[in-house]
Amino acid sequence: MNHYTIYELLWLFFLYSFGGWILETVLATLKQKKFANRGLVNGPYCVMYGFTAVLMTVGLQELTGFWLFLFAAVYATVVEWIGGHLMERIFKERWWDYSNVKWNLDGYICLPASLVWGGLGYIAVRWGNVLSLDLLHLLPELVMKILILVLLLFLCVDVFASFMLLTGISRNPKQWEETDAQIDKLSARLSSWISERVERRVKKAYPRVRKTEKKAAEKSDAFASGCGFYKIVLLFIIGAFLGDITETIFCRITMGVWMSRSSVVWGPFSIVWGLAIALVTALLYKYKDRSDTFLFLIGTLLGGAYEYLCSVFTEIFFGKVFWDYSNIPFNLGGRINLLYCFFWGIAAVVWFKSLYPPLEKWIERIPRKVGKIITWGLLVFMCCNIMVSCMALVRYDEREKGIRAETRWEHWTDEHYDDVKMKKIYPNAKGVKKEKTEEKDAGSKAAES
Repeated sequence: MNHYTIYELLWLFFLYSFGGWILETVLATLKQKKFANRGLVNGPYCVMYGFTAVLMTVGLQELTGFWLFLFAAVYATVVEWIGGHLMERIFKERWWDYSNVKWNLDGYICLPASLVWGGLGYIAVRWGNVLSLDLLHLLPELVMKILILVLLLFLCVDVFASFMLLTGISRNPKQWEETDAQIDKLSARLSSWISERVERRVKKAYPRVRKTEKKAAEKSDAFASGCGFYKIVLLFIIGAFLGDITETIFCRITMGVWMSRSSVVWGPFSIVWGLAIALVTALLYKYKDRSDTFLFLIGTLLGGAYEYLCSVFTEIFFGKVFWDYSNIPFNLGGRINLLYCFFWGIAAVVWFKSLYPPLEKWIERIPRKVGKIITWGLLVFMCCNIMVSCMALVRYDEREKGIRAETRWEHWTDEHYDDVKMKKIYPNAKGVKKEKTEEKDAGSKAAES
């Protein structure tokens, strides 16, 4: 697995953001028979393309063929769905609408667009990244770092200025209009297409953009009504606990042993399950009353993509493999397998049809003040828990590589979370590099014989 540097990922982010801006602008211009700039901000980039490309670059680099196409389509579609709803919530506008396209969901995603994203993602991961980075490495390293920092600063100012103008929440709009105008001038030097302010360009680029009706806020004395921050946080904690208990019992039944399935060093909590519960609730809350078949299919796709990404993430950041399905039929790189993907689909149905309704009622019965105190207390506890767990895992991996502790936090971690304790908490964790080295040595010996 390739380990990209921060600078390489930032370069890919800006390159694909710029490429996405060109693609969107050209398509919109051809369709409308006149100029149309598809960028959300004044600079010549579509940040959603850049973010999605980086996600695919890191998460899908091991995949090839159909699986690369499929997962690229899933990841891009999820990002598009989330991005569309976030922009609607922030700006009270719909920036694109697939309602007239067959096989669409809520007008924000549709099957034809997802297939296009899959194809573009396949090209980017398979050939685009290598070509782009080879060209970038021709530049002196110092120049490369300075340029990327300048671009990053420019993007931050651009996004903030555009946000202030679009939302109209600034007390000094003239200041942001001036900043916006300056960025416009700079962008115009890079591309003659940039000439309009954010508001005018939005109307040109998105002829279907329409104001969404503000639904009357339902006044309720219940704590955490709907699908807001407090409910999602509590569901994350509950899901992490239930997920750990479920996996522990499952291991006992299938393997005949009791073993820790926790993701953290304090308490029985599985972060993978907690995040899955929180994310699926936030994403599919509007569709919780849809058919079991719909929830099963969506849960299977999202669950498989999510578990695969979690596997890659933990291997890259902690140097450990926490689960391996290589011995199970129909697995993909040992990271996911078809049977467990079906389990994710079943879990989605069970969650929304059986578990979520009573939990929702139980949460909403908590007194408002008490609920807020409990939620923030649990959130602070879990953040500290995750931070200490990350420190312990990093040192666990470093000790395995023979790296000695130097700083205070490293000495503290080694004292409180030595190898014996870590093996007890994470019995299935395996060192990636050691594992791969052994495989390479075995392959070499087999070749010699």
